[in-house]
Amino acid sequence: MGVPEIELLPPSAADDVTLIARLTGLVNQVYAEAEKGLWQENTDRTSAAEMAGLVRAGEIAVARVDGDLAGSTRLQRLDENTGEFGMLAADPARRGIGIGRELVRFAERASRDAGCREMQLELLVPREWQHPSKVFLAEWYGRLGYRVTHHVDLAEDYPHLAPLLATPCDLFVYRKGLA
Repeated sequence: MGVPEIELLPPSAADDVTLIARLTGLVNQVYAEAEKGLWQENTDRTSAAEMAGLVRAGEIAVARVDGDLAGSTRLQRLDENTGEFGMLAADPARRGIGIGRELVRFAERASRDAGCREMQLELLVPREWQHPSKVFLAEWYGRLGYRVTHHVDLAEDYPHLAPLLATPCDLFVYRKGLA
């Protein structure tokens, strides 16, 4: 397998219906497994309309291996000093070759180059039980240098999503300095 090549998609890519469908499908496939049991059945992580809007806003970076879509992440600026990545998804068929790690590095580098001093991510975690994917991700983010700064009830920050939950969840907010 080749080395992942990562780029921020140009806003014009939002008009590529095939690409938007592939990105939406990848994110929904990855999150269906990674968040199994957290959401009511048939709750998708994103839609083609949302994905197209994020691409149009210049917030989606993609990883390609040998020209094929291998992963993606959303990258945004929260404030003058803080960047954030989210919706991180790596093709399950290509796990273990560093797609996720390279997408995180890309997001950190882009945020640092834009003058940010910190990077943030949010991790949805069930309140009353341990989800294997969430335990893995918490440990992985820790190895990448991210630390929990606080957590909030999902319903407080995203009240429109609360009715879709299958179990009570908190959002753990992680941060890392970009010096």
